[in-house]
Amino acid sequence: MPIKIAKSAGFCFGVRRAVDMIEQALDRGESICTLGPIIHNQQMVDQLASRGVNIIDQVDENTQGKTVVIRSHGVAPEVYSRLTELGYSYLDATCPFVAKIHQIVSEHQGENAVTLIAGDENHPEVRAIVGHCQCPVILFQTAEEAAKKLENLPNCDQISFLLVAQTTFNAKEWENCVKTIKKVCTKLKIFDTICSATALRQNEARELAAWADKMIVVGGRHSSNTGKLYAICQEICPTILVETAQELNPRDFVGVSNLGVTAGASTPACIIKEVQKTMSEILTDELSFEEMLDLSFKNTYTGEKVTAVVTSVAPNEVAVDIGTKHAGYVPLSELTDDPSAKTEDLVKKGDQLELIVLRVNDVEGTVMLSKKRLDAIAGFEKVMGAVDSGEILEGVVTEVVKGGVLALTNGVKVFIPASQATNSRNDNLEDLLKKPVQFKILEVNRQRRRAVGSIKAVLKEQRKALEEQFWQDVEVGKVYQGTVKSLTDYGAFIDLGGVDGMVHISELSWSKIKHPSQVVKVGDLVEVYVKDIDPEKKKISLGYKKNEDNPWEILKKNYEVGSVVEVKIVSLTAFGAFAQIIPGVDGLIHISQISNERINKPADVLSVGQTVTVKITDIDFDKKRISLSMKALLQKDEPAEEEAAQAPAASTEE
Repeated sequence: MPIKIAKSAGFCFGVRRAVDMIEQALDRGESICTLGPIIHNQQMVDQLASRGVNIIDQVDENTQGKTVVIRSHGVAPEVYSRLTELGYSYLDATCPFVAKIHQIVSEHQGENAVTLIAGDENHPEVRAIVGHCQCPVILFQTAEEAAKKLENLPNCDQISFLLVAQTTFNAKEWENCVKTIKKVCTKLKIFDTICSATALRQNEARELAAWADKMIVVGGRHSSNTGKLYAICQEICPTILVETAQELNPRDFVGVSNLGVTAGASTPACIIKEVQKTMSEILTDELSFEEMLDLSFKNTYTGEKVTAVVTSVAPNEVAVDIGTKHAGYVPLSELTDDPSAKTEDLVKKGDQLELIVLRVNDVEGTVMLSKKRLDAIAGFEKVMGAVDSGEILEGVVTEVVKGGVLALTNGVKVFIPASQATNSRNDNLEDLLKKPVQFKILEVNRQRRRAVGSIKAVLKEQRKALEEQFWQDVEVGKVYQGTVKSLTDYGAFIDLGGVDGMVHISELSWSKIKHPSQVVKVGDLVEVYVKDIDPEKKKISLGYKKNEDNPWEILKKNYEVGSVVEVKIVSLTAFGAFAQIIPGVDGLIHISQISNERINKPADVLSVGQTVTVKITDIDFDKKRISLSMKALLQKDEPAEEEAAQAPAASTEE
């Protein structure tokens, strides 16, 4: 059977250069650590680890003072500064093609300058490019995404745009992006920074896939360029992605006449040769039907992934058929972590299960398998893949630990730093415990089986979407339910769901208050209405107090001139006493209306806090003034009442 291997398969120039730099340094006797995996190939990483090369995620983790190797993806300028500051020696293995992009973007600057980058924002190469940019950056992965982001950008005709691409970006999609962006951006400089080796590799893969019945793509599952090769081939013919020859399954190639093989830029030549050798042994023209049949009844080994059929269900285990001569079984403890679960509630006879072999006993003819552990492996692969795909994962916070929280997703615990766990550093991490959360994966370390996530990144995206919707719908007078976010001396900030608005202290209460905390507290759910909008500055003024709560409206409804009421003395002056009729409304008892007898000052008769009975002798709603009289209740003769009516009145505002 013909097997064709792409001529460009294997290490590209940049990867070969990076690996050679490390091996030469090791040969010189240097102690080495790499800032992140040197390449996205676990086998090569393991090989270097066997020679004492360890991986660090941050420069500060190099506690042993080893020589730090900057990987081919490059780093932001501040990383070089930190290395110099700490006095560490380092080897810069940044791919020259990537370094050229750093130079291009760093020279593009100005007040009306924007850099457009076609690439995956979570990929280390793209993060490094962004770090070298001297102006705002717009990231996108498709022509449609670029068009959408530019559509919302004001004054495009006045902006000087620079367009570059991640070195491993899909060449076909790049053409679409350039065509789309040219329609929108008039001042545009285009630099095709896709590595020539990448473009050649992708074109060869297309041609090979068109010839083959099936393609094999060899490379790390978290390698960006390998993933793009797989996507290209998969569109044309059935394609298998493997990291090593051990993952090849003979049953996948039954009936295949023409087989094509390509490999990512970070795949060592030895692995490609091993795949070729294994395929040559499997796919021979002389392979008979009987031999193919024997392959389907092959032996099994610890660690193998198998598809099994449930043959019977017992209280403590499940019997399965895995296509070998062994009697397979799955203990309940290997089906689930739930101690209260019952086997009959989890599976039934005839179900197909994906399992992993834990232990083979050829003497007794049994094999023990696990669903739980295979799920954990699949979950780990899903988490590892999410760093490149940007997929939002769902999980539950299981622990609050030093510096952050741990969230369980797909059987994998993901560390979420405190700075990435909430929108505000002031939020209590304990409030997240046992709560479902959504998060993105920021970085992974396959060797340490460690992943770092961010809840904040998801919240930020959700808030941005809510903000866009809010500004489309908002109008003066519209009522919203909001949450009190923070308090200041001059008002309360309300989260309206994506946008914050402010209620001035004067709008919180009809009564005079010294601080907003007298009316609301942080976390309160309140109903507010829009008083004013400033779309340019993105500011919203809100109202909180209601007209029906206006104390003067309450007074108008319940009191009239001639009413006799009990009031509370709130202050004393030389000309009289102010008394509270209802909260927010005070009236004046003039000194002449306090007693039948002449008094020198109100304090001779009254004191603050004292409750007295008075008669309302006059109300001026326009000037908000009320006159009260104690004297009118002490003498009933008409002259006294006339005198009370003529007594001076004062506004509450005095």
